[in-house]
Amino acid sequence: MLGTAPVGKLLFRLALPTVVAQLINMLYNVIDRIYIGHMPEVGDLALTGVGVCMPIIMIVSAFAALVGSGGAPRASIFMGKRDIESAEKTLGGCFGLQIIVSIVLTLVLLIWNRDLLLAFGASENTIGFATEYMSVYAIGTVFVQLTLGMNAFITAQGFTKISMVSVIVGAVANIILDPIFIYGFDMGVRGAALATIISQALSCAWIIAFLCGRKTVLRLKPKNFIPNPKIVLPCIALGTATFIMQASESVISVCFNSSLLKYGGDIAVGAMTILTSVMQFALLPTQGIAQGAQPILSYNYGAKNADRVKHTYKLLLTVCLAYSVTVWVAVMVFPSVFVSIFTPDAELISFASKALRIYYGGMILFGIQIACQMTFVSLGNAASSVIVAIVRKFVLLLPLIYIVPSFVENKTVGVYMAEPIADIIAVTFTAILFVFQFKKALKKIETNEQVQ
Repeated sequence: MLGTAPVGKLLFRLALPTVVAQLINMLYNVIDRIYIGHMPEVGDLALTGVGVCMPIIMIVSAFAALVGSGGAPRASIFMGKRDIESAEKTLGGCFGLQIIVSIVLTLVLLIWNRDLLLAFGASENTIGFATEYMSVYAIGTVFVQLTLGMNAFITAQGFTKISMVSVIVGAVANIILDPIFIYGFDMGVRGAALATIISQALSCAWIIAFLCGRKTVLRLKPKNFIPNPKIVLPCIALGTATFIMQASESVISVCFNSSLLKYGGDIAVGAMTILTSVMQFALLPTQGIAQGAQPILSYNYGAKNADRVKHTYKLLLTVCLAYSVTVWVAVMVFPSVFVSIFTPDAELISFASKALRIYYGGMILFGIQIACQMTFVSLGNAASSVIVAIVRKFVLLLPLIYIVPSFVENKTVGVYMAEPIADIIAVTFTAILFVFQFKKALKKIETNEQVQ
């Protein structure tokens, strides 16, 4: 199917479930925030407190991506080369590695969660809500790791409907359990965290059951669980770009929150929680489309089919760019509609709506960034994927958070302006690098060189 079906129909078939899965997956955090933001009397402070937890949650997800997003494309490439044994060793080795990572992360989060939250921008008003949420969430780290990491291997085989159901199982459970625990049992933010980890545990059980069953092409086998450096190190190298992209969000969040707390107070930090939520939710479909394209790109690269690789990339770029332009227009015209989803507070809605137009300003071209980065990863180009991730986050955005406020009268607005400036420059750099690297990759398979 990955090597012979019409690319357009195949991309639609694979991308639609991954888009749905991405949107539903976002509901884990969004629904928590919606319910928490509407808690009587303390909703705004509780929402800000949970927002401070997001950098840590991003780091947990980033470690899952480090293994899963690097291992899954390599498994697809092995499948394209008809090397199922190596693909299964990749799956098993990544599973074992994620168990080890989960144990380490759980211990760190349980022991040092308060110190980390204070470092990440929690104030005296919000630290109580933040520690309540994180102390419960940390217990479910292993479920988050395995759900996100192993689901990538289901998608990599072309079973995107199954990976979608994996997410739906957890999301539906989360929707049901959130109000029960938050309001019914009067657990507040602890209830939101408990609902999330139970939901992730259900998704995890579904995923493992599928990968151990008869319908999967690549099967989890205990003999492959002990990580083999020759197998897992290339996966980690390839997953490093995604890890940097996601983990750096925590560092960026710390910088944003500390600067905004300094210039605008708790309302500016609370608005930032909403802005990042809107951006994540708005961009998820492009990430889902890109994940749907990944198995096609990786498989045909492994099979040395240059025409299908080129066709898939062009289609991916067109769809992602069209979507990013459409959503950008919607956000610019109706910012308050997006903001009001997360809070009923009129003052916060007014403040965050103005900030959203600024913060989202560079997203009109972000479809180019998503398409190029996913193609780098899908073709196993670890170096280029790492470079573009570092340039956008560390070379551009991080310094701009502190530089831009020095040149504008409203310092808070200056902090928000750092995002669109960094995005526009990063997209330009990525596009230029991609032109050269994509030609090089195509030439490699057209001249029949060995694909690693």
